[in-house]
Amino acid sequence: MSKRPPAPKDEPQRANRSRQVAELLPAIGGAAFRRFGFVQSSIVSRWAEIVGERYAAASHPESIRFPFGKKQDGTLTLVVRGAFAPMMQHITPEITERVNRFFGYSAVARVVIRQGEVAKPAPKRAPSFRAVPHDLGESLKTIADPELKAVLESLAAGVAASSGLPRIG
Repeated sequence: MSKRPPAPKDEPQRANRSRQVAELLPAIGGAAFRRFGFVQSSIVSRWAEIVGERYAAASHPESIRFPFGKKQDGTLTLVVRGAFAPMMQHITPEITERVNRFFGYSAVARVVIRQGEVAKPAPKRAPSFRAVPHDLGESLKTIADPELKAVLESLAAGVAASSGLPRIG
């Protein structure tokens, strides 16, 4: 009878090891969102994409409450700026459809509207176009893709403005 040597065991991960911030944030944010009724936090961060800029400026989701033991046919509570509440009441079927399309299943069956203060979304700034230095502009003429060319021109202008042109050679 021969004895086999014991198989090497993987070293267990330490519980008090140092971790990256990116590793911790989903757990922290997820717990806070679940506490306030959000199973998926992206409904808050992508509200403007779901309902459109016009409606997102007047409302934001407060919570989604599901029946006990289920993850569908929930009630979405929206906070709406006072004067916009009647308009939002008329489009609740459309909001329900868009939210369900976002989730991919019938997560929301009802929409409850609560009047309150809604923070105004930050205005989107138009990109500032600065002149590209002549030395860098010559090398960008051969680029055919207009979007790539615009990004590279913006990068070149930023480099030229912040620290001057780099010297080659």
